[in-house]
Amino acid sequence: MSDESPSRLGRGLSALLPGAAGQSTPNTVSVGTPAPSEVRQFAISDIEPSSLQPRRIFDDQEMESLIRSVAEKGVLQPILIRPIDGGRSRYELVAGERRWRAAQAAQLHEIPAVVRDLDDQEALEIALVENLQRDALTPLEEAQGYQRLIDQFNHTQEDVAVAVGKSRSHVANTVRLLGLPSSIKAALDDGDLTAGHARALMAAAEPEGLAKTVIKKGLNVRQTERLVKAESHSDLGQTKGGAQPAGSKSADILALERRLSDSLGVPVDISFDGKGGKLMIDYRTLDKLDDIIQRLTAEEN
Repeated sequence: MSDESPSRLGRGLSALLPGAAGQSTPNTVSVGTPAPSEVRQFAISDIEPSSLQPRRIFDDQEMESLIRSVAEKGVLQPILIRPIDGGRSRYELVAGERRWRAAQAAQLHEIPAVVRDLDDQEALEIALVENLQRDALTPLEEAQGYQRLIDQFNHTQEDVAVAVGKSRSHVANTVRLLGLPSSIKAALDDGDLTAGHARALMAAAEPEGLAKTVIKKGLNVRQTERLVKAESHSDLGQTKGGAQPAGSKSADILALERRLSDSLGVPVDISFDGKGGKLMIDYRTLDKLDDIIQRLTAEEN
C-alpha cells in the first residue's frame, strides 16, 4: 500500500464528505458541507447501496424519526455518491445511507448529493470515518470495517489508525473482538454487552459462560474484569505444577498475547505446557513480515 492513502483521506475528508468537519445530525447542514454549486439533485432510483457500507444495523426508532423529518422538510444535508463503472446515470452510495433510505420511505423522487470519483479503498475509509464520527457503528461493525481495510487493501493496523483518526491500540483491541465466540458477538450486536465487557471476557478461559453471568446480573465492566480474574485464580488453584488445563490459557498468557499483538500490529498466539512452548505470529503479506522483523530487531535508543 502506498504511504499517501491515509494522509490523503485526512487532508480531503472535509471536502469529500458532507458534514465531515464536525458532529452533525442527519438533517443539518454543517461545516464542511460542499458549496451549493457542487450539490445537485439526483433520482433516488439511480442510486444503489454500497457493499462497502460498514453499517449493518439501523435502529428502527431512529429511522422512523428521520423519515418523519425528511417527509416534512426534505433532505437538508446532501449524501455522497460515486459513479458506477464510469457511467453517468448510475451511482453508488458512499455516505448517507440513512438519509437515502429515509427519502425512499418518505416517497421522495430526488435527493441532494455530491459526486466524487473514489476508488474502493477511499470509499470504505470515508464510510468508516463518517459512521465513527457519528458513533453510528456497533463495535463489531467497526471491527469488521478495520479488518476489511487490513485484508482487502493490505493496510497495517497503523495505517488504519491514521486513516480513521484512532490510536493503533484502539484499532488492535477492536479487531480482536472478531475472535470472540458467536454468542458473545450476538450479545454485542444486541447491546447486551459493551466493547469493554467483550475485551474483559477475551481474557477468560470460558468466556461464553461468564458472558451469561455478566448479562444476567447486569455487571459493569469493572465487575466483569474482577469476575474474569477470579476465574483465572480458580483455574490456577486447580492446576498444580504450572501446567495449563487442556484448551485454556491463563490470564497472564492472554495478557502477554495482547501486549505483543498491540506492539506488532498482528495476531499473536502463545502456547505453554508448563515446561516450554511456542510463539506464533500471524502475518498476511511480505511487507508486514518485514515490518515485524524491523520491530523485533530495532535497537533501543
